[in-house]
Amino acid sequence: MDSSAPIPVPSGTPEGTPRLRDRLTIPVLASGGILMAVMQTVVVPLLPDLPRLTGASAAAVSWTVTATLLSGAVLTPVLGRAGDMYGKRRVLIAALMLMTAGSVLCALSSDIGVLIAARALQGAAASVVPLSISILRDELPPERRGSAVALMSSTVGIGAALGLPLAAVVVQYADWHTMFWLTGALGALGVSATWWAVKESPVREPGRFDLLGALGLAVALVCLLLGVSQGGQWGWGSPRILGLFAATVVVLALWWWQQLRAERPLVDLRLVTRPRVGLSHVAALLTGFAFYANSLVTAQLVQAPKATGYGLGLSIVSTGLCLLPGGVTMLLLSPLSARISAARGPRVTLALGAAVIACGYAVRITDSRDLWMIILGATVVASGTTLAYSALPTLILRAVPAGQTASANGVNVLMRTVGQAVSSAAVAAVLVHHSSPLAGVPVPTLHGYLLAFGMAGAVALVACAAALSIPGDAPSGDTRRAREAPDATPAARDGALEGA
Repeated sequence: MDSSAPIPVPSGTPEGTPRLRDRLTIPVLASGGILMAVMQTVVVPLLPDLPRLTGASAAAVSWTVTATLLSGAVLTPVLGRAGDMYGKRRVLIAALMLMTAGSVLCALSSDIGVLIAARALQGAAASVVPLSISILRDELPPERRGSAVALMSSTVGIGAALGLPLAAVVVQYADWHTMFWLTGALGALGVSATWWAVKESPVREPGRFDLLGALGLAVALVCLLLGVSQGGQWGWGSPRILGLFAATVVVLALWWWQQLRAERPLVDLRLVTRPRVGLSHVAALLTGFAFYANSLVTAQLVQAPKATGYGLGLSIVSTGLCLLPGGVTMLLLSPLSARISAARGPRVTLALGAAVIACGYAVRITDSRDLWMIILGATVVASGTTLAYSALPTLILRAVPAGQTASANGVNVLMRTVGQAVSSAAVAAVLVHHSSPLAGVPVPTLHGYLLAFGMAGAVALVACAAALSIPGDAPSGDTRRAREAPDATPAARDGALEGA
């Protein structure tokens, strides 16, 4: 087996004077992560008008969001594994090309079927962040790696905060296809910049791709996320939803059995079951749940009519601007997150982030009527999310061999996605249950919003407890040297990881 240690930088290359392409690696990768998050967000302002614009039903239009969620969840671990095997830069460029092709298709068509298929293509971009983090691990020296990974992790929130007001302005003042032409152009620029500025990682995990494992995981995830996302619409007790959840359990059990027996599994379950890795995935699931409720509830709360007694009746553009301070804060806090992780360890950073998220929801419960308090609470939650999301990939980097970085981070991002999907369903269920009629239309009550905040805050506290229970996040010097040594064999690195 080829050594999966990074090739050292030639001694003739001065460390203080990197080439222009080397200088641009981090900005190019970060811009790809921001673009991915923008792409996922831009369709949100369109949802109320898409039935009229496409001649489709509201149920059909909702699939423009669901399709991206499903394809992203399925493709993230698959493309992460492919990156470990065939080259992370190569797979990253392919994911960006699929995202760009989806934008162009959306720009060219008003047919709902084409739009859904195009949005499914765009879901491939969900793998951009884990692939980029893996490239950063392979290419950067240790002293630069922490801050770069923290910035890369923050791009998810930064892009989401930028995407909503951007899309709202385009929808309000231009033809809606313009938005997709814009994201398509940015995607093409991102592909070109990545091809030029990002070097192919020398770290590989050779072997045959586990096609059966990929298909099994895809079926299980589609059943799970389809059931979670459509449960409110189809009925949680309906045969379709119960059948999907039953199929999820059966397929996951068979997939687990197959993965344990595969020579080169898609997901190394023996690695996942180690406490340092498994608990990091649990924390990612819980943090994804807690974080996502902030965007969902804030957008609905400030747009609620003033006749409700608590709503502010803001426009979509104004709503996006309310979330913008959180995105700016995430950008500014990412270096702080890296410094905390370097000084205290990523486990402490993750726990601190989850605790800050809970504090943000406490602010939301205290006052959700005044605009400045709403913005303050949302920004505090975003700040905690920055700390938590920046620490998660660092925990994974310290706990897995270099040859499995992309696939392990892909699973971690997948757990965040599942958490966000469950959060969306749970928040929707709470708000539907606590609503009252206004002009003949059911509108969530303030009590319902406060319950949603309380639920998300409680989950954040559980995430904090999970983070604190992660063992040994600061490896010893011997372990670190064994893991980073250029001539270390995979067996030696795995042994070092077991002892950490």
